[in-house]
Amino acid sequence: MKKHLLSAVAVTALVAFAGTAWADIVIGVAGPITGPNAAFGAQFQKGAEQAAADINAAGGVLGQKIKIEIGDDVSDPKQGISVANKFVADGVKYLVGHFNSGVSIPASEVYAENGVLEISPASTNPQYTERGLWNTFRTCGRDDQQGKVAGDYIAANFKDAKIAIIHDKTPYGQGLVDVAKKDLNANGINEVMYEGINVGDKDFSALIAKMKEAGVTLIYFGGLHTEAGLIMRQSADQGLKATLFSGDGMVSNELASIAGDSVIGTLNTFSPDPRKNPAAKDIVDKFRASGFEPEAYTLYSYAAVQIVAAAVDKTGSADDAQKVAETIKASGPWKTAIGDISYDQKGDITRPDYVIYEWKKGADGKPTYAQK
Repeated sequence: MKKHLLSAVAVTALVAFAGTAWADIVIGVAGPITGPNAAFGAQFQKGAEQAAADINAAGGVLGQKIKIEIGDDVSDPKQGISVANKFVADGVKYLVGHFNSGVSIPASEVYAENGVLEISPASTNPQYTERGLWNTFRTCGRDDQQGKVAGDYIAANFKDAKIAIIHDKTPYGQGLVDVAKKDLNANGINEVMYEGINVGDKDFSALIAKMKEAGVTLIYFGGLHTEAGLIMRQSADQGLKATLFSGDGMVSNELASIAGDSVIGTLNTFSPDPRKNPAAKDIVDKFRASGFEPEAYTLYSYAAVQIVAAAVDKTGSADDAQKVAETIKASGPWKTAIGDISYDQKGDITRPDYVIYEWKKGADGKPTYAQK
């Protein structure tokens, strides 16, 4: 009788061990899957899912497959906290996201307290990685880098412009313009207006009238394509001839669908187009063959999954995300679809890589953004 009992225990232990050994490595992907910024959420989801599929096809990580779990935060901080808590409850240890800095910053505290490593493809506000948390990483740069690039460009090319600085009151939008404003002011250039709008605003008539009265010829905008496109279209309709310059929140061809031809001449900062990186050619071809154009943050999300997978493999286990975080910081550079990436102790990439883009009509006659 005793012998049979021991055999049952042994079998149970073996089954449990096998379940653990061959369990999936679950990576959460969080962003605005629905709502006005859903174009960016689609980029996150498509990038992560393709990376997981490619890694799994090559044998997975430590004999395990990567499984992607999606969380929709609709670009809302409160919903982001709910998504974070659900991932924690589900036992997720690795998170690609969030999109908005204003969501990533509070959600990262939930993740840090519960042993979850977060790597954002798009959250550029410096505070995301400046709070001394162990778990915050990004595959993009920071606003104090791109804001300075923008400020220097304006100082060199628009020194006589009458500048309106407009932001959407978010950590990303206001954080970005404040860096550029500081840089401009240091160069002896002062704005004629500094105003905030609200995310979700639709009618900018009063703001445009104020800019016309001030003789504004350049708008430096901190925010996303949803409000920017409306400001451009309504400015054109109301006879305000001013160039709009913004940040990486413009890198979606949906901007042109909102702004129409008024988008022509718009400027924005972003990294060198990752689709043109030779290391990404096969991946880009794969996306295009499936009917999805991997613009903006698609490959940044793909790279985030690559980094997690490579660091888990080097660590030798996916069980302790904090150990994997230490590996990410100590063992780069990591080979990714957007090039080699190394990290400092804060979780920031060590290569600042912002350039200027201009919106023009492409070969097909449709407006799109291209590096200057």
